[in-house]
Amino acid sequence: MRFMPICAITLLAASTCMTSTHTVAAESQLVANICDYVKANDKNRLRKKLKENRVKLRNIYAGVSCEGNSLLRMAMLSKSDKVGSFIAKRLSSKELSKAEADGQTLLAWAQANGHAGSATFTVIKEKTGS
Repeated sequence: MRFMPICAITLLAASTCMTSTHTVAAESQLVANICDYVKANDKNRLRKKLKENRVKLRNIYAGVSCEGNSLLRMAMLSKSDKVGSFIAKRLSSKELSKAEADGQTLLAWAQANGHAGSATFTVIKEKTGS
């Protein structure tokens, strides 16, 4: 009599563990793909990957880090202006004005690191009204 409930609980626990592992792996693969497309300045593939996964940039931007940098910083470091401009246009001015992990805003960081001449910087500046 007790065999069936124990089997059901064991099966439920095992399926939960397998599902969460699969989800984490899928999320890390998505982040890796996004970072690769940002570095390669491949706006079309980035858009396609986001659409396939039904993800909006404004919902994941704060949680995605490429080599310790935000997506926009990585775009500026990689001279990926098409992708950087695309990302900046999808984010709110509040998100673009927010200080990042090191305490600097995107504009302050870009000026301090020699990226003030990039198209991505220009879009961020226009959106924030700075």
